[in-house]
Order: sequence, then structure tokens, then C-alpha cells
Amino acid sequence: MTNFGALLRECREELRRTDRSFSVRQVAERIGVQPSYLSKVEREEVAPPSETTIVKLAKELGLDPDALLAMAGKVSSDLQAAIRTRPQLFAELIRELKDMPDHAVLRLVREIRDGDW
Repeated sequence: MTNFGALLRECREELRRTDRSFSVRQVAERIGVQPSYLSKVEREEVAPPSETTIVKLAKELGLDPDALLAMAGKVSSDLQAAIRTRPQLFAELIRELKDMPDHAVLRLVREIRDGDW
């Protein structure tokens, strides 16, 4: 949850520099929350919002939804469902991947996605 709100505010303000439609009020309206609530989230006065709202924020601000969920200390419901199918296996996999360099993880992902199983 560290700096979730600060990241949101920074991204929104950066977009607002070139597009005035990225005010707190207008972004809040587009994602379906009260402006005061979004402001409190940005100032980290309240906990991060629900998965649905975070995904809407990510799309609105051009951010990766999974990365934003992770910043909020959350995991998307589709990933949770996948993990629940084989929790031990996924736990072991994630622990093995955590120290690997990004290029190695990306290579593994491509091999799995494109492989002939």
C-alpha cells in the first residue's frame, strides 16, 4: 500500500498539465466515485479502493491494472482464482521467480505462452 495515493496523484497531475479534464472532480466522475473520496485516496487518508475502482483508475490514468493493484496491496480476482486452483504450486513458482532478473522471467512467460505442451 506504500505510496499508492501519491502515485495516483502524481500520474493524474501529470496528465492534467496537458489535459484539464484530469482534475480530481472529473476523474472521480468518470470512475464513479465522489471527488472527496478520490482526494482522500490520493492523500492516503483512506485505504485504497476496491479492485473494480482501482482497475477503472488504472485505465483512466493509462497505468497497468495489475501493477496498480499490487501498489495497493491487492491481487486481481482472476489471479486469486488461479492461485486457489493450485496454491502450493503457485507459491513455489512465485518464490522461485522473485529473485530472477526480468529478462529471465519474460523469457519463461514467452516460452509458456508460445510453447507446444
